[in-house]
Amino acid sequence: MAFKVRTGFMVRNASAACLALAIGVGAAGGVLAQDVTKTAPSVSVLAGPASVADLAENLLDAVVNISTSQTVAARRSVPMPQLPEGSPFQEFFDEFFNRQNKDQEQPRRVQSLGSGFVIDGKEGIIITNNHVIEGADEITANFNDGTKLTATLIGRDKKTDLAVLKVEPESELKSVSFGNSEKLRVGDWVMAIGNPFGLGGTVTVGIVSARNRDINSGPYDNFIQTDAAINRGNSGGPLFDMHGNVIGINTAIISPSGGSIGIGFAIPSDTATRVIAQLQKFGETRRGWLGVRIQQVTDEIAESLGMDAARGALVAGVDENGPAGAAEIQPGDVILTFNGVDVPEMRELPRIVADTEIGKEVDVVILRKGEEMTLKVTVGHLKEGESEEASATDEGGADQEAVEPEVTAVLGMELVALDDASREKYKISPDVTGVVIDAVESGSAADEKRVVAGDVIAEVGQETVETPQDVVKQIERLKKDGRRTALLLLSNAKGELRFVAVRIGDEK
Repeated sequence: MAFKVRTGFMVRNASAACLALAIGVGAAGGVLAQDVTKTAPSVSVLAGPASVADLAENLLDAVVNISTSQTVAARRSVPMPQLPEGSPFQEFFDEFFNRQNKDQEQPRRVQSLGSGFVIDGKEGIIITNNHVIEGADEITANFNDGTKLTATLIGRDKKTDLAVLKVEPESELKSVSFGNSEKLRVGDWVMAIGNPFGLGGTVTVGIVSARNRDINSGPYDNFIQTDAAINRGNSGGPLFDMHGNVIGINTAIISPSGGSIGIGFAIPSDTATRVIAQLQKFGETRRGWLGVRIQQVTDEIAESLGMDAARGALVAGVDENGPAGAAEIQPGDVILTFNGVDVPEMRELPRIVADTEIGKEVDVVILRKGEEMTLKVTVGHLKEGESEEASATDEGGADQEAVEPEVTAVLGMELVALDDASREKYKISPDVTGVVIDAVESGSAADEKRVVAGDVIAEVGQETVETPQDVVKQIERLKKDGRRTALLLLSNAKGELRFVAVRIGDEK
């Protein structure tokens, strides 16, 4: 059972068998109270719903408990002690642990519990979380009336943690419909129904605490946050609005112990419906692809680029064989809008691109060296599961006489030319060009930005550099232009690029 720790808390899956994240709930209606004082006007206060019994009664039969089982190979938990050769106990321990290994390594069945809900009663289509059914050999949907049906997997998406299941009902099942999560407001009442700790159908109520939360669980995070009581086993269950529409799919909680502390997260219905439609039709997701590696535009990077405010997504790398490469998007460009949609920050771009029709030609507005320009890009198809790896080639050669390199100091960095000696010293790929950082002064501006020896400076202020003197000249030019930071394009030994804004300060 793996878990992640963030700001002192565990982030736990809400399925009963595994640790990670689960989410919130709510209700409907409310009672208004008047707060009348002599110094302030009357204020209407929403005190909470009087009851959600009618709403819950109408929805309980559409929510199912998901039980799964899988076969796993057990492993010995206690290692064999290390004994001196010839020890009188060696034969005893060998016999004991060999016998234990045979017993413990026998395959065993592991079960887990989660939640789900029916969206098509005639076809028997059920929605749940991917982590609820991942690795399962058998999946069973347990209904509120005691009916148990074997479910088959239609499709799943790890990036959004969604899965579509199908059962074969004898008669039409009770189903629910998706609502519009974009209409949700912070403070709206919501209600969740799920299977916490395997207890069965359980109703909890809360409000929408926040929207568009990024919890670093994937590239498309935009969760609804709620304070409803959610625990392990709630994963995959529905989050309803006050009209009984599903506006979220419970998937995660933040908790120091695994129990609810009122911080839960749900996948918004607007995100889920697009993925679910693709999984039902194709059995997989079909997302748009741009072919760039991006990073956040910080205030320092914005200042170094002459931007009035931090916005957009900074291109740190381009796949030459991808749509961005064909459109001549370059490292250092800042993507401001994509297909007419503003990109307020980096994390918005992957979602915007993913939701764009594959094969569609779109306008992309970029900022390049202080000037905005519009490029035409044909959106590609993101192939799930593919990975790209860069590898450096280590070529041997004849021994050469060692020559002490000429060192140039600037911004707390000692720079040397990228020659055969420095390339060999830091195992730098032949494709990498620029100026090598040979040392970084502790506590300097460069050190604060985690610049390290072996990094290669490819550009300064979006201008290519080939020698240490080029770096110095570019920094002097930036100082004359009144810039407080220098934007460096750095490459590691494998050629992977990143931008770093280093404070110039009083550097001379």
